[in-house]
Amino acid sequence: MSKLFNQSIVLLLLAVNFAYSQADLAASKALIKRIIPQKAQYFEVANIPQENGKDVFEIESKSGKIILKGSSGVSIASALNHYLNEYCHCQITWNGTNLQLPKTLPVLKTKVHKNTSFEYRYYLNYCTFNYSMSWWDWKRWEKEIDWMALHGINMPLAITGEEYTWYEVYKEMGFSDNDLASFFSGPAYFSWFWMGNLDGWGGPLPLSWMKNHKNLQTKILARQRSLGMTPVLPAFTGHVPSAFKEHFPKAKLKATNWTNGFADTYILDSEDPLFAEIGKKFLQKQTQLFGTNHFYSADTFNENEPPTDDPAFLSKLSTRVYEGMKQADPKAVWVMQGWLFYSDRKFWKEPQIKALLDAVPNDKMLLLDLATEIEPVWKRTQAYYGKPWIWNMLHNFGGNVNLFGRIEGVANGPIQALNSPNKGDLKGIGLTMEAIEQNPVLYELTMRHVWENTPLDLDKWLDTYILNRYGKLTPKTQEVWQILKKTAYNGKDIRDGAESIITGRPTFDSTTIWTRTRLNYLPKDLLPAWKLMVESIEDCGKNDGFQYDLIDISRQVLANYALPLQKKWVTAYRQKDLANFKKYSQEYIELIEDLDQLLATRKDFMLGPWIASARDQGTNPAEKALYEQNARDLITLWGDANSPLHEYANRQWSGLLNDFYKPRWQQFFNKVTLALEKGEKMDTEAFEKEIRQWEWKWVTSQKNFPTQSINQVNAVAQSLYKKYYTKVYSVYE
Repeated sequence: MSKLFNQSIVLLLLAVNFAYSQADLAASKALIKRIIPQKAQYFEVANIPQENGKDVFEIESKSGKIILKGSSGVSIASALNHYLNEYCHCQITWNGTNLQLPKTLPVLKTKVHKNTSFEYRYYLNYCTFNYSMSWWDWKRWEKEIDWMALHGINMPLAITGEEYTWYEVYKEMGFSDNDLASFFSGPAYFSWFWMGNLDGWGGPLPLSWMKNHKNLQTKILARQRSLGMTPVLPAFTGHVPSAFKEHFPKAKLKATNWTNGFADTYILDSEDPLFAEIGKKFLQKQTQLFGTNHFYSADTFNENEPPTDDPAFLSKLSTRVYEGMKQADPKAVWVMQGWLFYSDRKFWKEPQIKALLDAVPNDKMLLLDLATEIEPVWKRTQAYYGKPWIWNMLHNFGGNVNLFGRIEGVANGPIQALNSPNKGDLKGIGLTMEAIEQNPVLYELTMRHVWENTPLDLDKWLDTYILNRYGKLTPKTQEVWQILKKTAYNGKDIRDGAESIITGRPTFDSTTIWTRTRLNYLPKDLLPAWKLMVESIEDCGKNDGFQYDLIDISRQVLANYALPLQKKWVTAYRQKDLANFKKYSQEYIELIEDLDQLLATRKDFMLGPWIASARDQGTNPAEKALYEQNARDLITLWGDANSPLHEYANRQWSGLLNDFYKPRWQQFFNKVTLALEKGEKMDTEAFEKEIRQWEWKWVTSQKNFPTQSINQVNAVAQSLYKKYYTKVYSVYE
């Protein structure tokens, strides 16, 4: 009887594994059909076991087919990407794709075998869900999940639809829709609402949004899991509605403020018995709606300091947060962003960090070193005091448009950490940018480490990157990337990429609080790259990736040129030279117009798709108007007319340049001209008060912008090169 029972168990386990295997393979085949439908029939897929608990893939040619084997759907997708990159010289990025496959697929002479040293390959930052993903539909999400799989990502943050879970929890607790109207933010502000930084801004949130995004999250998770990914879902950290005090007058609440122009939010003290009860309710409801993979994201103090730095207090708080997860899911693992240890290092010293982390068992917590390429916090925390942790590149803040990155650090950092005797329990590698769809080279480079365990030869890797991206490798394009490596991507001096003074609120200064213009290179040193790109149009100009880079480099040169041009009209103003002020201010306006025309050649750099996709989410005119206002506000004021965060998420986008930045500068120049004509000093304070109201009017207005590019990339780039190269060159001499 016992033997028969054991055999039944074995057969059952085999059946379960077989079923999972089949589902995995079906998802992998479907991915291949989406990526390369014209050649999908030449690929076969198969499963192989992990090695030492980590993923592996193999590629071989057999009987006229390319056989992709992997330990998960992600591994199989990574095998496909490796084959496309290394043998077909193709490339898939957000900003330019080359899938010009050879008529006959290359045959592998020997089997390729790749394993990874990184158990977890993490993806996304709370902020990414708004700075880039606010208006995504299933079609766009499907494309991104494919991109994740191709690049080896197996642990994505998955917080779409979180608001619906909370809606259900609070409704069951007796809260009315009116109670919650001032709680849920508008769709462009969820990231900061989820992190407890703000309530209600950009709302009230329609119930239709919540229901639609509950359904969207169901699709997202099903696809991610079918490919073998482990989604990280949210958990409760104490943020509750302001109406909570009416429903539970004895609850222990603390008002806190993000200090960025928003009203107080309320945090339920973890000592209050309701804390564990609500945390349990939330995870149970979330599991009921979406299932679970037992990993939960929770950040207790995102840019909000705790009330005390007493280690005992922090230890007890951490214990209670984890226990709240454990009550609902005994297998719960707490995934924590390490951003607070970087952003508020004055508070988070060794005793405080250690107390917060030591309170949770090592195998029940996973730390994200959120900006390792900027500052490796693991090095000053004894690798997070024994906790498993992940090396991440943050790179982009606010979705700002600039050529920037620490390419040498990204090429060397992950493998150096992996080989360090002090690395502790390094478990993974990841991408935690605030926004995507920019600087694709940095993201391709970071994820190349997934399947490598030795240092990369950066120059050799760049040659392959160019070949895959442009369809050919030429001496000129090689030189372009050597220049970029030494200038825009050198990673020195500044934390994140510089913006153009054009995107700042009009000023006589050379910078503003959120429009930082300091470069990590001499702007004249970028000019040869521009020249070489224009000269390479004949060889590479039909390739999508080349066209994106041509526009991006041209944009960066002209965006940099705005600063010396600004200095000319500032000097004219100070010298009370009206004629030269008019001349140079008009050239400045013309530069904005030319930049707008340049960026109109690529959808990557256009306002129209952002606005249109926001409006498309609405089910009626009122919702469409609300979502458009959210979309306009996030990338300009960020809050109300007096927001201290204005321009934090500025974008160099066609449509935004001509419709927002240009008229704002024109109003400024008109005021300066009037002051010069009267022999008076420009009243900058009065202008700022006035322009804030104009900006808010723009945010709350509605207008359609082009959603299709003018599709004249090479011609426009050549035209602007002829117009500006000599001017720009001379100003730096």
